Amino acid sequence: MRVDLFDFELPQDRIALRPVEPRDAARLLVVRPGDTPDLDDRIVGDLPDLLRPGDVLVFNDTKVIAARLRGRRIGRGEPEPKIEATLHMRLDGSRWKAFVKPAKRLQPDDTIRFGGEGRVCLLGMLDAIVEDKGEGGEVTLAFSFHGPVLDEAISQVGEMPLPPYIAARRPTDDRDQSDYQTMFAREEGAVAAPTAGLHFTPALMTTLEDRGVGTALVTLHVGAGTFLPVKADVTEEHRMHSELGHVTSETADRLNRVRAEGGRIVAVGTTSLRLLESAARDDGTIGPFADATDIFITPGYRFKAVDILLTNFHLPRSTLFMLVSAFSGLETMRRAYTHAIESGYRFYSYGDACLLYPGETA
Repeated sequence: MRVDLFDFELPQDRIALRPVEPRDAARLLVVRPGDTPDLDDRIVGDLPDLLRPGDVLVFNDTKVIAARLRGRRIGRGEPEPKIEATLHMRLDGSRWKAFVKPAKRLQPDDTIRFGGEGRVCLLGMLDAIVEDKGEGGEVTLAFSFHGPVLDEAISQVGEMPLPPYIAARRPTDDRDQSDYQTMFAREEGAVAAPTAGLHFTPALMTTLEDRGVGTALVTLHVGAGTFLPVKADVTEEHRMHSELGHVTSETADRLNRVRAEGGRIVAVGTTSLRLLESAARDDGTIGPFADATDIFITPGYRFKAVDILLTNFHLPRSTLFMLVSAFSGLETMRRAYTHAIESGYRFYSYGDACLLYPGETA
């Protein structure tokens, strides 16, 4: 499909720079596809009234790490150019794939020193060798530390990787340490938050439980590739970056029982949806999954595992807007986004949400 079909105009003042408080006070646009889509303006706190007993919300429990590193290339003489790296996929105990800039200043076997600027001692510094250089600014970094020691070093020298559309307008601060983390975060490894989960509070979870709505956890370590623009003219030419995911056999069995008993699987966020669809069999049942996925969902995709999707509002021409258009229909989502923009909904990671029902082809 042509990528320009997924374009739309978004005023800059619709981009949220902070979340609302409390989190479940965020606005919620309920979208039910049809010849004339049913658009219902609610808030996230209304979810217990919108879901049924027996439904299950599936959350991504990944935890965002301090994945943005700043340093210098060293060892090739002066000048030593400044380098910024955003980690996006762990390969093993000491190696990560990362997006770097300026990539043109790096070659394989170069050393980058992240952290402190001082040269008297190495405290507060972290070295990495450029092991391989790929396309689009992607490199493989082999760090000087391994395992938990490396994790601690990254947390010390790194920064919370706010999305570029926020970071370009204000600096990261202490509030973001909690604001950009869901209440379910426990498995470290993401470099972007599963933002639909940001809207949930303990009070809302208690009300959902009292309503008879269940909860399940899966893990997809969201990579920085989620923010990359689609530069191709047609969707078939776009390459998705892989992300590591995990669905336990116990969770898969439970979700299969829910559906067999008439309950609905409600994916909280496109990350949960992409993982469940990666783990789904052709008959719609979900199997255990522990692998990388680069699933790219565009209109025409047949959804197998998810009945309802709760998600934020996404960037124009993005793979995520393509995904929601596949789920509820392109024209439905274009009308929903037009309504959201005209009605003052807040967009992107810290913005409002929509509850999407499937279109006829989903």
